[in-house]
Amino acid sequence: MSIFQLYLTLGFQHIADFNGYDHILFLVALSAVYFLNDWKHVLILITAFTIGHSITLALATLKIIPLDVDIIEFLIPVTIILSAIANFFYKGTNFSATLHRFKYGMALFFGLIHGMGFSNYLQSLLGREQSIIKPLFAFNIGLELGQIVIVLSILTISTLFYKFLNSPKREINLVLSGASLGVALILTFERWPF
Repeated sequence: MSIFQLYLTLGFQHIADFNGYDHILFLVALSAVYFLNDWKHVLILITAFTIGHSITLALATLKIIPLDVDIIEFLIPVTIILSAIANFFYKGTNFSATLHRFKYGMALFFGLIHGMGFSNYLQSLLGREQSIIKPLFAFNIGLELGQIVIVLSILTISTLFYKFLNSPKREINLVLSGASLGVALILTFERWPF
């Protein structure tokens, strides 16, 4: 297995690992208002998130930006809470370019925070590598692929509930967002750094 394949696999496994459920929970909150026919909008959201966390993942791994792990671990569930609360105001009636631009910006900004959360894990993996460019790139591609698989699963389940069980769109959004919010609130209390 090449270095690229190794880090690609590690990136995919890291995001898909249920031990890192806070990142999966963020993806649930991010995509709660969408269905399979919205996949293009969601792909842009996920890519914005990946760009954000790729930037801080690289900067933190290279030790260019300092990290306070306790603050970062606290801020990750805060991003979930904010995303879930924003979903409660989503009516889902018409496509709004302004709303989606806001969501893309939000995903990019929240990706910056989540990237710092990944950096300790990646630093421990990259400790022995002479050059980190290829492993870092491969790891981020693996994360993106893992996120796409997770989000497509969420969108598929939401669409099945909507089409075959006649669940209203608003209720699906409220269930997914509410569950994300509830778990994230618990995490914020557990990770309170102050």
